[in-house]
Amino acid sequence: MSGREHDGARAEVLARVRAALADRPEPPPVPREYDTSRAYGDLVELARGRIEDYRATVLRVPAARLPHAVADLLALRGSRRVVAPPGLPGEWCSGADAAGVTWLRDRPPLTLAELDGADAVLTGCALVIAETGTLVLDGGPGQGRRALTLVPDRHLCVVRPGQIVATVPEAMARLSPARPLTFVSGPSATSDIELERVEGVHGPRTLDVLLVDGPADA
Repeated sequence: MSGREHDGARAEVLARVRAALADRPEPPPVPREYDTSRAYGDLVELARGRIEDYRATVLRVPAARLPHAVADLLALRGSRRVVAPPGLPGEWCSGADAAGVTWLRDRPPLTLAELDGADAVLTGCALVIAETGTLVLDGGPGQGRRALTLVPDRHLCVVRPGQIVATVPEAMARLSPARPLTFVSGPSATSDIELERVEGVHGPRTLDVLLVDGPADA
């Protein structure tokens, strides 16, 4: 069939469809809006459950116990050499300081070999999407460049009060597209054609998350 014949056949089909629908009422307009937020009783608990679905370890801790929780998790994982991004709050490290952890400061920038030789990295985050159990990092203070959370085998992330939103649209409204955004849903994992799960291929093999309880403006 030539192009002209094809166009003619198409026009004939569409004409028949229009004729068949000529006596039908106009359909109602299709709504183009969608929900951007939802009401949940406890966003922190929702986030905890969804993050754990990805085989991450999640703990809710009071703000006063955060340094001890950081030290305990690093000790549990046997992490002695830990990467600390620029701007990481010093109080987060105080418990681990007492436990003899060596902090690898990324200023000047650590080499790939130094990152690969680290046991873990400790960071904050930009926010967390509760419905999807996703941590979002944007390279801000206490998060550092993307390599810091992709090369070490373990990632310990602290989520502060007020950083948890319910939905993806809420998150996108708060994030800047000009920032280097990294979305983390559980430890790095993939599977082959036999659905054998392999962790640590594209990033950390272990993800630990500390959800700090407290007022949203803390």
